[in-house]
Amino acid sequence: MSDIPFFHSLTGTGSIELSVLSSMTIFALVASITPGPVNLVGLSSGARYKLPVGLIFITGATLGFVVLFIAIGLGLYQVMQEFPALNRILQWGGVAFLLWLSYLLIKDNGEISEQDQKKAPGFMTGAGMQWLNPKAWLASASGIAAHTASGELNEVLIFAAIYLPICWLSLLCWVYAGAFMRQYVHNAGMMRVINRSLAGLLILSCGLILLEG
Repeated sequence: MSDIPFFHSLTGTGSIELSVLSSMTIFALVASITPGPVNLVGLSSGARYKLPVGLIFITGATLGFVVLFIAIGLGLYQVMQEFPALNRILQWGGVAFLLWLSYLLIKDNGEISEQDQKKAPGFMTGAGMQWLNPKAWLASASGIAAHTASGELNEVLIFAAIYLPICWLSLLCWVYAGAFMRQYVHNAGMMRVINRSLAGLLILSCGLILLEG
């Protein structure tokens, strides 16, 4: 099977097979594009705020995920497995954060002002949200287990490099979907319906997180 010399020069280690790269790419795309808490917040941001606001959020979310991915690849997930209580704290912290976001969406009056723009989820919200997002932890742990040789550093870095553009572009699709919806939102009442629908989906995701836990 052919391999990719470029990644040899990138990491200073052995090359990696094309079939493995293809599998990593498909996994990253499926994990990134499918609905999850971060995707829903990106959709909400696109529907409510100007496009650059959503781009800042998804850039933070992407970089936050990549840092989490590398940390898990370097052994953070094994630490969590050794101390189950930490995993429960993470799970409940993630649920609390999602419920807080749901509350903000529910109480929002649907009107958009300059002051509201300043309250939009930003870079740090996106980055921090990934560390409280059980989907991000599961995608990282399962992806690393399936596609790397026991967390081999060069393979983890290659996988992270693949994930970086795919995750950002996938989240961008959700932001643009929200921006497309905004064309048909002509009053605050319609925006309230959208916000509360998204809040309901976030609350549902909390229930699924607790059931899976």
